[in-house]
This record gives sequence, structure tokens and C-alpha cells, in this order.
Amino acid sequence: MALPNIIGSYLNDLLLLAFPNNCLACSGSLMTDEKDICFSCIDSFPETHYHLSADNPVAQHFWGRVPLAHAASYLYVRDGNMTQTMIHQLKYKEKKKIGVKLGRLYGYKMKQAESLFPKIDLIVPVPLHANRKNQRGYNQSDVFAQGLSEILEVPYEPNVMKRVVETVSQTKRSRYERWENVEGIFELSEPDKIKGKHILLVDDVITTGATIESSVTTLLKGENVTVSVATIATAGR
Repeated sequence: MALPNIIGSYLNDLLLLAFPNNCLACSGSLMTDEKDICFSCIDSFPETHYHLSADNPVAQHFWGRVPLAHAASYLYVRDGNMTQTMIHQLKYKEKKKIGVKLGRLYGYKMKQAESLFPKIDLIVPVPLHANRKNQRGYNQSDVFAQGLSEILEVPYEPNVMKRVVETVSQTKRSRYERWENVEGIFELSEPDKIKGKHILLVDDVITTGATIESSVTTLLKGENVTVSVATIATAGR
């Protein structure tokens, strides 16, 4: 990450620690009727609108790799934009409420496009390995799933699948190495809970899609299961 971005991220972290009632995206002061993220930031979110198109780039990414009913991401993420700031706060600064908020906001969007996003029976977050979850204190995909569940009025279940292999960071790995790194890392722990259901699999950010593909492959081992995918963000403008 470039030095200005590092400095900016550091200053944002200091502001959020000193002023917890500030916006978690821009660090500005929240008005009385605003909560967690200010209306100005929400209005300027770099939205993909992928939930409105059946053949959007996220869906196309998985064509020929795993069968999905639908796939979409809420926001674009890139170095220095507000999505990156929010995800950093969510994953590394214990700001779980960002994930819940983004889940609620995207839930409203998906609900308005119900005809393009087919009926979901159960929401399942991509699991973290137990060691990683213990270090962080929570799974960032769980809280995103909670927000979606609240608005879509669909239950979420974080325990039907578990990560049985603790992978190393994907950041500096090649595309092929990333696929090798996630092969066989998940297993179904409660297959009866997904039998005959349309599952919405959720995660924070999609990059190569290797982790999501491995998750989908595991879920499809369940009997008569259909899977769709939704993430907080994907790379883009």
C-alpha cells in the first residue's frame, strides 16, 4: 500500500478510537439520526449494482467452475477507497457493527430486486478456522450474514460448514497457488440443515474466488442443494 494510504488509514484509526460516534467510513461526526455510517457516505458508496444483473462480472467469474443460481457483490473495493477503510475496520479493528450495517443495507437492495435474486432459504457465511476466529474474536462474514438475515427475513446458520484446514495468507500467492491453498479446506458439519435448500453463501471480499469456489463445492455435497453467492465487495473502480 502506498505511504499516503498507510498514513490516511492510521489517522482514520486514531479518529475512530478517539471519537467512537464518528462515521466508520469517513470519520466525520454523525448526526442525531445517523448510526454507524453517515448518510453522505452511504449515498456515495461505490456500488456495483450487480444484484440487478444475472450475468454480472461476479457471476461470470464462476461460469464453468461451479454451478450458482446467482452471484453478486455490494461494493467495489480498491486501495484507499471507503470500502477498503470499512473492511479494514471490520476485520482488524473489532468494528463488527460495520458488517451488520452493510448486511442490512445490501439486504434492502436485494429485497428490491427479489425477482433477480431468487428466494433464499438459508444464509451461510464462509467460515474461519477456529484458530483465526479465536484470534479475531469473530468471523467478519458472520456479522454480514446477520445483517442480511435481519432484512431478508431468512435465517442464517454459521455452523453447517467448518474450515478444517488453517490456510496461510493468500495475499502474496499466485492465482494457481491460491487454488491449491484452499483445496479441501471445508467440510459439512450439519448436512441435514441444508438438505433441499437454496443457500446464500456470503463472504467479505472476492478476489480470485478460490475460497468461495471451495465453499460452494462443499455445500453442493448436501442433498438437493442450490447455492447463490453475495459478498460485501469485489475489486473494481
